[in-house]
Amino acid sequence: MSNLLQSKRFVLRQSLIGKDTTVEVSFKNGKSVTYSHDKAFEIMKPALEAMNCWEKYKSYTATNNVPKAIRETEAIIDSSEPEVETTDDVVETEVEETEVETATPEVAF
Repeated sequence: MSNLLQSKRFVLRQSLIGKDTTVEVSFKNGKSVTYSHDKAFEIMKPALEAMNCWEKYKSYTATNNVPKAIRETEAIIDSSEPEVETTDDVVETEVEETEVETATPEVAF
């Protein structure tokens, strides 16, 4: 059985590798994503090893969304967008036409 970690940002940590952790993220924009930490790490491993944050802190975070490298991969278990209310109502408005008189400036020669 996997461990569940709830977070407000996407996170990869060396301390979570191999622990079968599922991360559930709720971003500020209302989007929520659930992903497999180990699968996300395997996909991002080459990029992570080149990052200073991984070298120094053994951690990587993203505040607003999941990295493009793992979007639409097997690492993503579930993803939901915030609900936006839509309407099919058509609103008709009348536009009043007005005549505009333009003046030609007089030029003295």
